Amino acid sequence: MSDIIQLLPDSVANQIAAGEVVQRPASAVKELVENAIDSGADKIQLILKDAGKALIQVIDNGCGMSATDARMCFERHATSKIRKAEDLFAIRTMGFRGEAMASIAAIAQVETKTRRHEDELGNCIIIEGSEVISQEPCATGAGTSTSIKNLFYNTPARRNFLKSNPVELRHIIDEFQRVALAHPQIFFTMHHDGQEVYHLPASQLKQRIVHLFGNNYNQRLVPVEEDTTIINLRGFVGKPEFAKRTRGEQFFFVNNRFIKDNYLNHAVMTAFEELLPEDTYPFYVLFIDIDPAKIDINVHPTKTEIKYQDEKAIYAIIRSAVKRSLGRYNITPTLDFDQENSIEHLITAKPLEQITPPGITFNPNFNPFDTPAKATPSSREGSYQSSNNPYRGGMPNNWETLYEISKQPTEQAQQEILLDASFEVNNQAVSKNSERQLFQIHNRYILSQIKSGFMLINQQAAHERILYERFLLQLQNHSGTSQQSLFPQSVTLNGSDFALLMELLPDIKALGFDIREFGKNTVVVDGVPADVNQSSEHQLLEHLLEGFKNNMAILKLDKRDNLARTLARNAATKAGVRLTLEEMNLLIDQLFACQMPNSALNGKPVISTFTMNELAERFEK
Repeated sequence: MSDIIQLLPDSVANQIAAGEVVQRPASAVKELVENAIDSGADKIQLILKDAGKALIQVIDNGCGMSATDARMCFERHATSKIRKAEDLFAIRTMGFRGEAMASIAAIAQVETKTRRHEDELGNCIIIEGSEVISQEPCATGAGTSTSIKNLFYNTPARRNFLKSNPVELRHIIDEFQRVALAHPQIFFTMHHDGQEVYHLPASQLKQRIVHLFGNNYNQRLVPVEEDTTIINLRGFVGKPEFAKRTRGEQFFFVNNRFIKDNYLNHAVMTAFEELLPEDTYPFYVLFIDIDPAKIDINVHPTKTEIKYQDEKAIYAIIRSAVKRSLGRYNITPTLDFDQENSIEHLITAKPLEQITPPGITFNPNFNPFDTPAKATPSSREGSYQSSNNPYRGGMPNNWETLYEISKQPTEQAQQEILLDASFEVNNQAVSKNSERQLFQIHNRYILSQIKSGFMLINQQAAHERILYERFLLQLQNHSGTSQQSLFPQSVTLNGSDFALLMELLPDIKALGFDIREFGKNTVVVDGVPADVNQSSEHQLLEHLLEGFKNNMAILKLDKRDNLARTLARNAATKAGVRLTLEEMNLLIDQLFACQMPNSALNGKPVISTFTMNELAERFEK
């Protein structure tokens, strides 16, 4: 039997490695931009077409490469960052594995033009599927320009698994934001399909955050700074009142490298303990500077995981530093008894001769029982008189009307309803709305009597079910009604949320939103759905996008189902709101008109029934 084990060709090995390194266009963007940073560039341009599927081009003014280096950079395990194994424990550069360019060249058509500052001519190399097509001298600017065309052109299965352009663009924006945050001293620009998405001049970290996420973040940031013998910590955290319902704006950088670490994230969340509403996440951008010998970044090809020698100490430092910053800038609630109980600042000192005692005037001739015709202007003005003034005047003829009250039977009030129908809950007949006796318990539950007992309805879950099915129908029929705003509001979003909004715009308009694009990352809201009671258009859109992203991450829902579910939860009447009898009747009528009235959006029951037999078992022995 012949030998069956053999070495794979380099092209095949590179395609296999590409599955780890280059998962989507955003991965290629990350590798190219990090190489540009390692080259010492202070100006980097990113140009995209079709969300990176057709073209990814990164242009920098870094050190450039010689003809030999330009060819060698596409070989596997070829790198300028390390020379020996010990260098792995002193890494300050972004890349070091020597796999990215070889992997990209195996699954795309790559063209690189590069020139060192001391050279007169540069070099142009073209590679397709790991095969060098040409390499020749060319005239080009100092630095490097790398173009990746037709990503995954020779691996159609991988290309078919790519998402739509808006989804892939959002992933690219996420990677771009991370790199731009880590290097505010570098000038970045990003263009997509001929339009400038970002223009980020070199600045301080706070200005870079504002440029990336919007001007409204300028007032949300709390600085954090701590220097210890273990780590140096700096950055910003967001104020608790601006926390969002979804993750995505939490950034940790170790030696300027973006990382994902649930353990360190828990340290920040613990510092915000008792300051955040339930299920919300604060904004933070934190930089950890640590000795490279005390960490190991060679854990995963994406280099987003790091091992630490002393995790517990780093956890404690981050938690205490963030908590102290929140307290130092008066974010946490405080009680200053000396200040709050003092009223000295309310008293204005005056000379004694300018202080006059208050006087009281009254009309001794005022009679409260005089008719309006007999009352004089002076008597009206002196209506407040001394309590020891004797009663004067005769008794009016209609004095008994003072004690009459309108009497209206309870049954008559309960007859003011909109519909008259009967339903069944768990095979038990529900009384007609004209015969219902409804009560609201703690402004959370509605109690309604049925023939065999009573039922309890969760008012928030019931309203969510009603709106959910209504919004689904509107999405199917494009029949959402819009309530036009008296003054249209402009809403500015960050790049990722704006791309998501553009992707969802046709379905959002079908729900009743009247939205039009207005400049860079800005939309104008002319109207909102008629079923939504929301005063702030910006808050409504923000909550809608946050809920959509959260559902996509957890439930993997269909796009329209996700939108209907998210908007229903935002628009539903919340627990704690007092309802009138008409509103409770209408809510019950609409609930039992739903296809699944007893199923809440989270899968739990909306209605609980209690029979007379169950009550008897509780009270009778």
